Amino acid sequence: MNTDTPQVARSYLFVPGNRPDRYARAFASGADAVVIDLEDAVAPERKEAARTALAAWGAGEQGHGAQLVVRINDDASAWFDADLALLRTLGPCAVMLPKAESGSQLERIAALLPAASVIALIESAAGLLEVDAIAKAPCVQRLAFGTLDYALDLGLTDDPRGLLYPASRIALASRVAGLPSPIAGITPAFNDDAALRSDFELARSCGFGAKMCIHPRQIDTVHAMLAPTPQQIDWARRVLAAAQSGSGAVQVDGKMVDRPVLLRASAMLNQPPATPY
Repeated sequence: MNTDTPQVARSYLFVPGNRPDRYARAFASGADAVVIDLEDAVAPERKEAARTALAAWGAGEQGHGAQLVVRINDDASAWFDADLALLRTLGPCAVMLPKAESGSQLERIAALLPAASVIALIESAAGLLEVDAIAKAPCVQRLAFGTLDYALDLGLTDDPRGLLYPASRIALASRVAGLPSPIAGITPAFNDDAALRSDFELARSCGFGAKMCIHPRQIDTVHAMLAPTPQQIDWARRVLAAAQSGSGAVQVDGKMVDRPVLLRASAMLNQPPATPY
């Protein structure tokens, strides 16, 4: 499956697989990627109906714009094989694998779907301990952090400090494997902008560059938080201008401009705008 997109996705909007009436709205929401969920959002007795709905929609859908991602059921579930069979019939999409805990899981998907591009969802202690092997699996496109399931697995409290180590560990594994920065977990309180910002600020401080969303109203905030501010853009332009002046060692705002500063300024100016593309 070819998953090339103009830019690395910043927002991943979830929609239940058994709600095809919401598919079009999700793709029109401005999210960079839409995750049609066959796992947690769908009750066991509705799994088959969700696959049928997705197959029917996928057969006639062309040019939906945003990247399509399908979150399948995990490989220990009774629905895994049927989910993979469905993916063989769909057009270009990525696969989100929940409960990723070993490289062998990714090898199994690659064997059954040779062209698969996988977002591996780390949401357990076992997954975190194997995150390097998971990140280096050839079919892995990106890592994501399932914060709610991880907290449940380890019995964490609501103190966000419990997520600092695993988040940093996932970001490090992504960087070493040459993957894009990982995807942060959901914020369940979709009407609480302060909670969304707090959650994503913590993830950003650990090196994350995207977020899973459960409501369209979360998308603009996520994009805005990833875009440089006008003040940062002004600083970056002044840094590059100073470096191009040819006057040797230069300073901007009382600080020396060296190579890391130049690279940061250049990267800042190359980031996508806050508005959806």
